Amino acid sequence: MEPDFIALYRKMLTCRRVEEAIADLWHDGRISGEMHLGIGEEGINAGVLDHLEDGDAVALDHRGTAGMVLRGVDLTAILKECLGAADGLCRGMGGHMHLYSKAHLAASSGIVGASGPASCGFALAAQQLRPGKLAVAFFGEAAMNQGMLLESLNLAAAWELPVLFVCRDNGMAITTPSASVTGGSLEERARGFGLPWATVDGADVQSVWLAAADLIDRARGGRGPGFLRATCVRPEGHFLGDPLIRIARRPVAELRPRIGPLASAATSGQGSSIAQRAASFGRLASMFRRVARSQLGTARDPVLQLRKRLAIPSATLESLEQEVNRLVSGAVEEALNALGAANEEGGV
Repeated sequence: MEPDFIALYRKMLTCRRVEEAIADLWHDGRISGEMHLGIGEEGINAGVLDHLEDGDAVALDHRGTAGMVLRGVDLTAILKECLGAADGLCRGMGGHMHLYSKAHLAASSGIVGASGPASCGFALAAQQLRPGKLAVAFFGEAAMNQGMLLESLNLAAAWELPVLFVCRDNGMAITTPSASVTGGSLEERARGFGLPWATVDGADVQSVWLAAADLIDRARGGRGPGFLRATCVRPEGHFLGDPLIRIARRPVAELRPRIGPLASAATSGQGSSIAQRAASFGRLASMFRRVARSQLGTARDPVLQLRKRLAIPSATLESLEQEVNRLVSGAVEEALNALGAANEEGGV
C-alpha cells in the first residue's frame, strides 16, 4: 500500500502557498491580530487527511487553515474570512482560528485542547448516525497537558469512538520547551487509555500516511480510537512575528538594543542570586540555540522532501507548481477585489 505522491505533493504545496499568501497579507497589514500558521506541518496534515472520505469530520486547533484547504473548503472563502470580510467563510467573525464549514464537517477553535471534545462529538454522531465514518482531531503536544483533551482520550476509549487523535509535536509550548512542563511521554499517556499509537517523523509524509492508514482503518472498522504523534519543525514559531524567531534570524540587530537592559538586570543588587540569574541566562541561550535550529532546512521541510522523491519529468513538476501558484494567487486576487468592492460600497 503506497500513497499517490504526486497528489500529496499538490495538496501539500497548495497548503504551503495558501499560508505563505496569508503571511504576506498579514505583513501588509491587511489581516489584524495574531496569525498562527502551520508551515512545516504539511506532511502531517496531508498524510492524515488523505484518508478521509465524505461524511468524515475533522476538529482543528488554532492552526486550522491547512485542514480546511485539504477538506476542500473554498480558498477564496478562507482568505476572505482571514481578511474579515462579511462574506467570508464565517461572515468575517471567526478569523483564522475559528474556521467552520458545516458542509465539510470541519471546525477549528483557538482554545487549546478543544479539538479533543469536538472530535468526540463528531465521532459519537458518526457512531450513531453514520457507521463507518470517523473524526480526526489535530492539536499540539502542549495541549496534552489540558484536562479536556485527556478527558476526550478517556471518553473515546470508554465508548470506543471512531476518532484518531493527531498530535503535532514541535517540542515548544509557545516559548517553553514542552518537555520541561510535561511528565512522562505522550505515548505512555495514550497507552494508559488503551489506545493503539504510533510515532512518526512529520517531515516524511509517507511515514505519516502509512501510520495513519492503520489507525484510521481500525477506527473506521469500529475498533475504537487511536493516537498518532508526529514530530515537526515550525519555522515561524508560535505566531508570525514571534520574538524568538526574530532573534534567531537577526541576532545582532535584535539583541543589540536588549544588551543594556539584560546586563543591568544581571548586575542589579535586587532579586535573585547571581547563580540563579546565571542559570536563567543559560536557559535563554539554550532556547535561542534551539529556535535557531528550528528554521526549516531541506531535511526537515516536508514539502521539499517530497519534491525530491517525485519521479516525474521536471517539466511536469514545474507545470504542477505553476498550476498551484495560479490557483492560490487567483484566490488572493479574488478575495482582495471583493473586499475592495465591499469597502467602496460601504464608503470605507
